[in-house]
Amino acid sequence: MFTLASLGCALAPGIGVLVAARVAQGGAAAVVLPASLALIRQAHEDSRERARAIALWTVGGSVAMAAGPVLGGLLTESAGWRAVFLLNLPVGAVILGLLIRVPRSPRRPAALDGPGQLTAVLALAGLAVAVIEGGRLGWTSWPVLGAGALAVVSGFAFRLVESRHRQPMIPPALLRDRRVAVPLAVGFAVNAAFYGGIFLLGLYYQQLRGMSATAAGLMFVPMSAVVTATNLVSPRLAERFGRRSVIVVGQLVFTVAMLAMLPLAGDTPVWLVLILLLPLSMGGAVAVPALTALLIDAAPAERAGTVSGLLNSLRQLGGALAVALFGGLLAGSGDGFSLPGMRVGLLAVAALLLVTAGMSRLLLARD
Repeated sequence: MFTLASLGCALAPGIGVLVAARVAQGGAAAVVLPASLALIRQAHEDSRERARAIALWTVGGSVAMAAGPVLGGLLTESAGWRAVFLLNLPVGAVILGLLIRVPRSPRRPAALDGPGQLTAVLALAGLAVAVIEGGRLGWTSWPVLGAGALAVVSGFAFRLVESRHRQPMIPPALLRDRRVAVPLAVGFAVNAAFYGGIFLLGLYYQQLRGMSATAAGLMFVPMSAVVTATNLVSPRLAERFGRRSVIVVGQLVFTVAMLAMLPLAGDTPVWLVLILLLPLSMGGAVAVPALTALLIDAAPAERAGTVSGLLNSLRQLGGALAVALFGGLLAGSGDGFSLPGMRVGLLAVAALLLVTAGMSRLLLARD
């Protein structure tokens, strides 16, 4: 589905078809990603081996997020934007070929939770619309207030529905487990920082410094290398110092990364910008493998797909809301790049990371 949707994006004759194909892409990716993490839980019973496998799984996502701007810039300037989607076709074919050799997973009867799905979608959609339109229409405008009200009402309805459903989409008992709830909150905050930072820097390089798409993408190459190396080291650090310590320190490093970008300006030397990106490269790369392994170990084996899907949803939500927030703040009141807006967004994300770091320190047991 993802490969075919990518082909649809590449062949799209207009923006309407492109958006529809992107929706199909997103839906397919949302099915694939949690299942891939559940396969790791199925393949590795030993927790140490599983933690290292999860680190490799994390490397794939982290490198893709960091290297995406590089490939995107190169392909867009050399072959056009459609090439960005055509690249997925051979990659998808290779992955499908490899999946043929993966043992089949056990199947269990599970009814779809229609009311839970509906209320969850309404809550997330209302929240996303409120954040996206808040920067454009104003936070007190009626559309924004209406979307916010929809999110709150639907959120309460979701909780009520899940507590009464025989087979809830998200069993309430899972969320009462600190080893599940805290990693979910941390995943949301870390992705908000990472996606928000990548989005901010992409606009900073091109709009404020006047770089081309290729030059801006190349600025992420050192970051991609540091993310990969740190992901691979994270399980070793967790074995030596404990997962809680690694998760807390990773978030504190990420907080430093947000604060370190506050002085950025149009004339900041490029070498200094690259140095300031080191904490951004390392914070999430340290924390995410540890929090993912903690979450998978805490959930029953038959719920690995459920918690994986929940983590993926909250991480994607954090990234989407951060991009929307930064987009509204960076635009300011005009069409240029707003440095004051950038600093407000950075401080907001830093505050969120401090909150989740405190939750991790106080609510997670020492291991």
